[in-house]
Amino acid sequence: MAAEGGGKEMNEIKTQFTTREGLYKLLSHSEYSRPNRVPFNSQGSNPVRVSFVNVNDQSGNGDRLCFNVGRELYFYIYKGVRKAADLSKPIDKRIYKGTQPTCHDFNHLTATAESVSLLVGFSAGQVQLIDPIKKETSKLFNEERLIDKSRVTCVKWVPGSESLFLVAHSSGNMYLYNVEHTCGTTAPHYQLLKQGESFAVHTCKSKSTRNPLLKWTVGEGALNEFAFSPDGKFLACVSQDGFLRVFNFDSVELHGTMKSYFGGLLCVCWSPDGKYIVTGGEDDLVTVWSFVDCRVIARGHGHKSWVSVVAFDPYTTSVEESDPMEFSGSDEDFQDLHFGRDRANSTQSRLSKRNSTDSRPVSVTYRFGSVGQDTQLCLWDLTEDILFPHQPLSRARTHTNVMNATSPPAGSGGANPGSNGNSITTPGNSVPPPLPRSNSLPHSAVSNAGSKSSVMDGAIASGVSKFATLSLHDRKERHHEKDHKRNHSMGHISSKSSDKLNLVTKTKTDPAKTLGTPLCPRMEDVPLLEPLICKKIAHERLTVLIFLEDCIVTACQEGFICTWARPGKV
Repeated sequence: MAAEGGGKEMNEIKTQFTTREGLYKLLSHSEYSRPNRVPFNSQGSNPVRVSFVNVNDQSGNGDRLCFNVGRELYFYIYKGVRKAADLSKPIDKRIYKGTQPTCHDFNHLTATAESVSLLVGFSAGQVQLIDPIKKETSKLFNEERLIDKSRVTCVKWVPGSESLFLVAHSSGNMYLYNVEHTCGTTAPHYQLLKQGESFAVHTCKSKSTRNPLLKWTVGEGALNEFAFSPDGKFLACVSQDGFLRVFNFDSVELHGTMKSYFGGLLCVCWSPDGKYIVTGGEDDLVTVWSFVDCRVIARGHGHKSWVSVVAFDPYTTSVEESDPMEFSGSDEDFQDLHFGRDRANSTQSRLSKRNSTDSRPVSVTYRFGSVGQDTQLCLWDLTEDILFPHQPLSRARTHTNVMNATSPPAGSGGANPGSNGNSITTPGNSVPPPLPRSNSLPHSAVSNAGSKSSVMDGAIASGVSKFATLSLHDRKERHHEKDHKRNHSMGHISSKSSDKLNLVTKTKTDPAKTLGTPLCPRMEDVPLLEPLICKKIAHERLTVLIFLEDCIVTACQEGFICTWARPGKV
């Protein structure tokens, strides 16, 4: 599926690839790395990550890039497709002792040509606030590791805020900080604010305001990544227990959940209009989840190993006012349409317009990409026939392998027409019907907790094969009974660690109970996407994928940051 030809060709690294919009080319002179260009020996090291910021300076060369390699952190002017990278002049370079940078994020709101605020998370749990232009280190958070001793997995500024930021750790905890406040000299005392299925949120109890403002405990095992929705109101988290959990960030309510096919989920991203979430993880799949319907609408199979990053391409996500039967225009249209920054915004407004109309006068294609430990880049298109399966459109162009995507009553989870605004009120068509579909309603809040608690405790689908041999009838019966019993016994789960431990040992004995439910539909019950392209582009596992206006940026664990010019942008 993924490779053309065999033998030697399989291992050749690609320097260009073609999609319907044209030819993408690797610009070797635009490669960023450590100044000596020596491949980094990455055994046991934290993933290489890249952050961008635009400082809006007058020269028109406002892009800045930060990346970590091992113990080192670099800050460069990013020249992209325009000029060769000059590695001899990093604006800032730092080498850390005893701890390694793991992730970082710029505050886009406050960035200027004279000053930027960069948060850096570390392997020992600290978070540093630095200004690589002024070369200042202004603050260190969790310095004594009294708040959390585990590795920082993800750090992000809260959208629209100049001072609030959120930090996730491999402990499974997330903390909300304010840069203005101190972390105190003693370990924080917490008070329960809100509790739901597999999550609890505590406030920090102290006389004067101190960090952290909030502590979130989410799921079992490490919290691997989180992402804010485009409007900043919702937070999607993926965890080592295999669950995607989507919260309303301000009200701290659980909006919906999904379970991986098996293994942990490692990465997550939102579509530019906030209507879809894509995850990737240890099941080698990319999974597309509808935010409105709270259900899996497609899976993508192309990677041969764990998926490390997923990202939408807002510049190639196309919205066409057209007859729904038509495909989205010609290649030329694509080049005109989807590569301006203003275009990305107009795409967003057209997407919201497209989604607010019941008559569907526009057709939409979302483009997203993924990179993995198999050193491959995959690009995917999410088209009308997947988003609106009850429309009898031709499915040939997505190579989608669907059992019965046009006959919803047959009981296929992937085929239920719950995705068009006006039919959300018919949530009952998914396999198996007796299950309460509380998590498919648009506002499934914590009040539905009881009906879903049976499938929330980090099950692993290692027993899939044994389980799949049951007949559909048996399967429904067993699920329903179990649901019924568990709803009475464990509706409200205490967040005490001892209870959690008991709970986990109980659930591990029945590893496949989420499979075949709306949380984790069977493979044959949802459309299976194949990638548009799937190319080996590095020697080491890939850890970065970022879509910019005139290029795609990827990076691998050897510490090489690559720029791929978009068609016509060289």
